[in-house]
Amino acid sequence: MAKVLVIGAGGQLGQCIKKIVAQRNIADVIFPEEGAANILNVADLTVLFNQEKPAYVINCAAYTAVDKAEDEADIAKAVNEIGAKNLAVLCAENKATLIHISTDFVFEGNEIKLLKEDDITKPISVYGVTKLDGEQAIIEKLDQHIILRTSWLYSEFANNYVKTMLKLGAERDELNIIADQVGTPTYAIDLANAIFDIIQNPEKKYGIYHFSNEGVTSWYDFAKAIFDYSGTEVKVNPIPTSAYPTKAKRPHFSVMDKTKIKADYNIQVPYWLDSLKVCIDALKLIK
Repeated sequence: MAKVLVIGAGGQLGQCIKKIVAQRNIADVIFPEEGAANILNVADLTVLFNQEKPAYVINCAAYTAVDKAEDEADIAKAVNEIGAKNLAVLCAENKATLIHISTDFVFEGNEIKLLKEDDITKPISVYGVTKLDGEQAIIEKLDQHIILRTSWLYSEFANNYVKTMLKLGAERDELNIIADQVGTPTYAIDLANAIFDIIQNPEKKYGIYHFSNEGVTSWYDFAKAIFDYSGTEVKVNPIPTSAYPTKAKRPHFSVMDKTKIKADYNIQVPYWLDSLKVCIDALKLIK
């Protein structure tokens, strides 16, 4: 397979990609140290590209602290927009394909409908705005791009909702969880598999694609499933968003339509509950 360069290799998705590369016995995947792959340091990135000469670049690097971004808009913009643009420019110069990870937060999420790739974007948070600006910067600078919008990402690696719920569930007798924000959890291992299904598919199509697990749920029902499958005894109370105000607004409904990626790349998308069970089993093994 052509050489693949993974940017942001130390993060959640980067670690999942490492696991999938080992499971699928994929060669020529490079995981550079963060210092050598800083997407805001064009000089070092140029050296890295010249050294590795990748055919594909997977950008897992992002500023994802949604609430913190409201106070750190400049930092979020630098990483999510300028960093993405830097990679797109270098990919164009090196004739490489960029696979970039984006988010359901580019949508307002005020309609109950499956979100398609060409639906109108209207982010309602600084994080969402910077991720959309990153998408647009890539589109302007590079034809050979695949932008994967995903949602509610979790895994056995790094910090995420599943691990936070398991920690809180072990510490407390009762939790209040938002029940009126609806979307789809995505197991990052499934996303990593989808990325390599795309890379290994000889029929390349470029553009924006949606990928999450199948199904629909709320944060409340997601938490309930986490506790049920892990055997965690904790009382969970559903609450409205208004009862738990946050600095950044979130979409109320952000379930994405996966028809395009399934049709173009023949990707099988697992149901979210099935993938959650796999993740919880993996976490039990880690313990």
